[in-house]
Amino acid sequence: MARIYDVTVPLSASIPTFPGDPPFQMDFTHRIDDGQPYNVARLTMGAHAGTHVDAPYHFLADGATVDQLPLEMLLGKARVVEVAAREKIERADLEALDLRDDLRILLKTRMSGQMRTPQFQEDFVYLTPDAAVYLVQAGIKLVGIDYLSVEQFGSHDFPAHHALLGAGVVIIEGLDLSQVEAGDYEMVCLPLRIAGADGSPARVVLRSRS
Repeated sequence: MARIYDVTVPLSASIPTFPGDPPFQMDFTHRIDDGQPYNVARLTMGAHAGTHVDAPYHFLADGATVDQLPLEMLLGKARVVEVAAREKIERADLEALDLRDDLRILLKTRMSGQMRTPQFQEDFVYLTPDAAVYLVQAGIKLVGIDYLSVEQFGSHDFPAHHALLGAGVVIIEGLDLSQVEAGDYEMVCLPLRIAGADGSPARVVLRSRS
């Protein structure tokens, strides 16, 4: 029987936030406990809160916005690959995986599960520029990773983002793959349809193929 994995980190005030981004906040403007007939919450957050999608417009002035992303790239077979690199994912790490038949890959690293730790970790595993270029050359159309960025912390020119988004590759960041084994899955990734946005929080679900 197929098993379903929710690899989305629950949005709450306790999730880590990339430095400089707006933190997630939820405040109630109406409460049943206060004698009102219903509950209504006001949400404040950045477009890259928690598990989220980067659209090309995030780094490209003329790039596609999140509401323009093709749904066929956000739905379908995805391959979870486990990478043992402690610091950075390099081209050789990806070449060893034989990605020729894959369109969507999700990178599971030592960071899986760390999105549930409130303190931001600067030493997260990232993609080197050459590794990002290799993914484009291999024909990958969507890449996911299990912390808040594919980019090395402190980068000023963001080469990994530019390589991927410049080629139209969709990026998912902030996944929790801690309960998922390497292998092939059916993926559903649905960012909010926010007109003109550079990214959006997303619900990402995997279903085993057997």
